[in-house]
Amino acid sequence: LSHPIQLTFSSEFYKAGEAYFSDDGTRLIFQAVPAVGEGETPDDHYGMYISDVVRDDDGEVSALDNTRRISPPDSANTCGWFYPGRNDRLLFATTTTAPVNAAPPGYQRESGDYRWQFPPEMDIIAVDLADADGTAHGFETLVSDESAYLAEGSISPDGRHLLYTSLATGDGDLWVKDLQTGDVRPIVEAAGYDGGPFFSPDGRRITYRSDRKKNDLLQVFVADLAFGDDGSIIGIEREHQITRNDHVNWCPFWIRDGRSLVYATSQIGHYNYEIFIVDADAGFDGGPLRYGTGARRVTDMAGFDGLPAFSFDGKTMVWTSKRSGDEGSQLWASGFDQHAGSDVEHVAPPTGHDH
Repeated sequence: LSHPIQLTFSSEFYKAGEAYFSDDGTRLIFQAVPAVGEGETPDDHYGMYISDVVRDDDGEVSALDNTRRISPPDSANTCGWFYPGRNDRLLFATTTTAPVNAAPPGYQRESGDYRWQFPPEMDIIAVDLADADGTAHGFETLVSDESAYLAEGSISPDGRHLLYTSLATGDGDLWVKDLQTGDVRPIVEAAGYDGGPFFSPDGRRITYRSDRKKNDLLQVFVADLAFGDDGSIIGIEREHQITRNDHVNWCPFWIRDGRSLVYATSQIGHYNYEIFIVDADAGFDGGPLRYGTGARRVTDMAGFDGLPAFSFDGKTMVWTSKRSGDEGSQLWASGFDQHAGSDVEHVAPPTGHDH
């Protein structure tokens, strides 16, 4: 990371996180809880925000500007994403109105501080932005289920398929909607919560994390997609597990070469999540890692670092961090060089003792 810089601050947001760039790098979408005055209680749920990206003379991200909320008042929101090639159309998961249950079901590690909520009213919507000021208008429901959480959505690079997580069966599964035909189908229905899916840059593979053993120790997976004669996604052809250890490994995201992933792990400690980079074919069939070095550590600071994502050109990483010492997490960005750091700490191959 060539030049880490903080983008959001506690003076503006109690906490902010999970940010993604528009393809042209001019805007960022993220979820956040606004800061409140002394003695006041922050909102229970995230709002969805967009900001314009400010860059310095060298093209490095230097700040955010014109930040505004685009989600409905009082709603719970998560998992924003820009449409391919667009900075004026995006999607995110929302309850639209205030969740009926003030404490909806969710995920929380035993004795952990982090809680991840699953409001059953949460659906995925698309939003068009007005040209003049970038405010939201024109909400369109993409997928909906009156009784089940639908979220964690992203769109294929060609704009045809929406990939997302559904709790319709009570056990998180990966689904895909063909935005061209309207067809909806499950593609990963393995035991345990499968979620946080993203397409590879070429649109032929996906990465996600899963709790296959139902022990709250999430692991990173990669799968090749299966396509029908008409180009629609009909399932997966090959799935393999990237990490296999006694840690929480989650939020994988593709590096632009399509051969590598970054992800966050508790390998250093549950109060010091760090981001690692690994070969996307690591451990397939129990064989040797392609690069032979296992996972490499990308971040190295006290406090949480996670939810990494990249600009379309692959030159900038944005992530969520507590390295600033703020009580809540905030957004950071930095120039990124995939091939630097040959002298950084190498760790045991992520497939661990099972291979």
